[in-house]
Amino acid sequence: MPTGAVQSHWVYRLGVLYTALDRLDALHEQWLLTRDGLPAGARPGTPVFDDALAEYHAESWSYLDDWATHGHVLRDINSAARHTSAPLALPPTVTAVPTPDRSTSVRR
Repeated sequence: MPTGAVQSHWVYRLGVLYTALDRLDALHEQWLLTRDGLPAGARPGTPVFDDALAEYHAESWSYLDDWATHGHVLRDINSAARHTSAPLALPPTVTAVPTPDRSTSVRR
């Protein structure tokens, strides 16, 4: 992408999104371990399940807010990439593959 099309804040915003996604993944893994460790009778609607789920949601909130605040940068980058006159990647080169010599006759 041409340098003029790139916004300086993109790097920062992408970093925030990357970090938030990494933390959300870690929190989700932690939630799965917590959920699997709950007593057998702990189902949605029971205090022990709902309290654990509420804690997971509370810990996730700030990272979800980061995505709500900075997520539009993905659309901005995509839009800039679509409107640039320079190709984002070089077109693939086509190399002819030699075919084996087929001098044998075919029976009919």
